[in-house]
This record gives sequence, C-alpha cells and structure tokens, in this order.
Amino acid sequence: MIHDTVVHSEYKEPLVSGRYLTHDRLFSVLEKVYSDVGWVTEGRSVLGKKIPSLTFGNGTNRILMWSQMHGNESTTTKAVLDMFRFLRSKSTLSELLLRECTIKVIPMLNPDGGDAYTRVNANEVDLNRDAQLLGEPESRVLRSVFENFKPHFCFNLHDQRTIFNVGSTEKPATVSFLAPAHDAQRSISESRGKSMQLIVAMNKSLEKLIPGQIGRYDDGFNPNCVGDSFQMEKVPTILFEAGHAPGDYGREKTRAYIFMALLSVLEVVATSAIDTFERDDYFSIPENGKQYYDVLIHNPHRIAPKYKKQEVLAILFKEVLLEGSVVFLPVISRLEQGHSFFGHRAFDCESVTDLEELKRQAYWSTL
Repeated sequence: MIHDTVVHSEYKEPLVSGRYLTHDRLFSVLEKVYSDVGWVTEGRSVLGKKIPSLTFGNGTNRILMWSQMHGNESTTTKAVLDMFRFLRSKSTLSELLLRECTIKVIPMLNPDGGDAYTRVNANEVDLNRDAQLLGEPESRVLRSVFENFKPHFCFNLHDQRTIFNVGSTEKPATVSFLAPAHDAQRSISESRGKSMQLIVAMNKSLEKLIPGQIGRYDDGFNPNCVGDSFQMEKVPTILFEAGHAPGDYGREKTRAYIFMALLSVLEVVATSAIDTFERDDYFSIPENGKQYYDVLIHNPHRIAPKYKKQEVLAILFKEVLLEGSVVFLPVISRLEQGHSFFGHRAFDCESVTDLEELKRQAYWSTL
C-alpha cells in the first residue's frame, strides 16, 4: 500500500502539540495555513464559538470526520491537522485521495469543552449521548452536516484513558477501534460489516508499527451515541480511540499512529479495496481490558509505616487544566499483592535505584 511509505514527521503540524488544544489555537492554524482551502462555519457552540469544517477533494467517495466531540480529547485533532498537511503535499497518494474522495472534517465539534478541557460542552452535556435528543447546538451542527453532506463513511475521532490494555495482555491499547452496533442484538448489517472490514485494514497497517497494541472497543448498543445512531441509518461508521503509548502523556506518538490509520483507511476507500479484507478478522482484534494504572509502587511499607507489607500503591493520573496547562494529579488507591493490574511505570521501594527515581517524581510528596 502506498501509505506504508509515508513518514509522519514530514507532515506533522508544528503549530500544535501537547494535550491542550483550544479553539483559538485551532483557528490560528486555520487562518495561517488554510485560508485558501475555504473552511466554512457550520454553526456555533453554546458560548457562540465558531464550529468550522474543511473539505478536501472532489471524488465520489464522501467521508465525514469529526474530532473533539469531547473537548479534552485532542489527539485526533492533531492527527487531522497533520492529515491536512499531507493532503496538500501533491504526493502520489494525496493526489489519489483527492481525486477519488471528498473528505469533510469538523476538527473541533466542542470548542467550549476544548477551551475548558472538559469532556462535556458548556451546558455540561456529553455530546456523544445527545444523538437522539439533539438538545445541544453542537449536536445539531453535526446532524445538519451529516444530512447535507450525505457521507458514505463516518469517522468518529476520540481519545481514551490510560487504563486500557489489549485483551488480558500487558500491552497498552495505544489505538482502539469500534464498528458501532446498530441494534441491541449487535447484529451485523451491511454497513456495520463495511466498518469492520475497514477496521481490519487499519489493524493490519498499524500492526506493523505497534504490534499487539491495537484493541477493539466495547460494542454495547446505545442509540444516543452518535456512532450507533449513524450506523442505524446504514452509514458505515468507525469509532477511533487514541490511547496511551509508553511514556507518551503528550500523545505525540499516538498522534502519528492515528495519522497513519487515517491514511490507510482512506487509501482502501479510494482504491475500492474494502472487499479484500475479511469482516470476520475484526473479531480477532482483542477487546480492550481495563487493567492499567499509570504507576504501581511495590513495597510502599518501606517508605511509610501507614502502608501494610502486602499492599501495592496504584496511581491513576487525573488530568486537570491549571493556569493554561494540563497537569497530571495523582489519585492513589491501594491494592493487595496478587492483583491483576499493570502499571505504565512500576517502582519497588526495596530497590535503591527505584526508590531514588521515585523520589524525583512530582507526586512523591503525596505518598
């Protein structure tokens, strides 16, 4: 496949990085780089912020993408901006995609949540539970674009927490996918089957980069979720979940993997190669487990008598916006030895080296 020759770093948008991507920063990029593309305002948020879309290409395959439906999930927005740079590269693949596809992207559906770094919008509503009620202006914007654009494929772009692992393995779920259900029985319709085939294609591509780190997201049916709702309307829809790569709390590595996934799936659509991938291979992708903590600390009784000898400290970081930056605050739990959890980092207080390293961590004073 042509996308295998693409090097992400050549297309990485230099104006955005890290976890906190605001409405102003997005518009700074659009105004500096994409004024000639003709991005349009599809509507406004609760607080009146513009919700833009950009359209690339003029092919017969119409693909709709949206990112930052949850305001604190910015990794896929960064990947989409990298994709924009690639689509303007005049490479063999970019020319193919522009010729065969029309790609409409809403890079930030929830700008109020983006600025506040919250999952919900300014009315404290989760937009991904508003697909039926359409009570929020942002939800109505997406619905209007869906109805007017009439996409053949929809890509719902999200981030997922650091808690997820692949199956029961110690591999983190760095990227996860879902072909949303269209009914409570989770049956396989024609549209859901196509979603599965496209996910199989992306999985095969990403396995070359992050073997064993691709998971399958829970497919419980909820008609209030946008992906399920669009699948109910017989439009193949895919949920993308950008997760954790080792040491990558800024989600810059995962950004590259989402970028590559997008190029791979677009190439499959552009070359009409969907049927070369087996639908049933979707079920060979392990489901996500929830067995990860950010940090495990073994033998904490060596540093404080309040801890029991058999205890293990488990830390999950809570992401908090503080003075314009995202900080990671530790939330500490206690586990018994013999637990079934993993840690993205692990320390043993009986090791002098581990203990010295632990003392250098920002959360040391909270232990």
